[in-house]
Amino acid sequence: MRAHDLAEPYPYVTTDDDALDAARLLAENSLPALLVLDADGLPHAIVPGSQLLRRLVPAYAVDDPLLASTVDDREIAESLAGLTVAEWVPRRLFPPPYVGPDATAMEVAALMSRTHSPLVAVIEREGDGRVRLLGTVTAARLVRYLLVRLGRSGDAHT
Repeated sequence: MRAHDLAEPYPYVTTDDDALDAARLLAENSLPALLVLDADGLPHAIVPGSQLLRRLVPAYAVDDPLLASTVDDREIAESLAGLTVAEWVPRRLFPPPYVGPDATAMEVAALMSRTHSPLVAVIEREGDGRVRLLGTVTAARLVRYLLVRLGRSGDAHT
């Protein structure tokens, strides 16, 4: 199966969107990661939820867990106030893993494993050079596909 067959629609934000709105999107949709597109619709960043939390929690609380109990939850919301998504999740920290529509399931799985990302964007380059997001392949979708494949091959051997 190819990436375009595995790709599913996925909520996203743009680099210009409000960081607090992006955090709400992640939370309200129980997303494993935040997909960020740039103004041209290209993947800008894919940030696992755990790494978004790391960007929210003050460094002193990450470094010393005993200090975590002293952090006021309002500090987290205040830390996002006035920030754009691009300011909150710089691309250099979270380069987006992406593949073309003809990538195999194993190529997607290898990229996902290598980048520690719970999703991979599937993009298609159009004739005029523009890029179009076809969707994403999530780790859950990929595991479902692989389990079905295992089930079929297991059935053939019994």
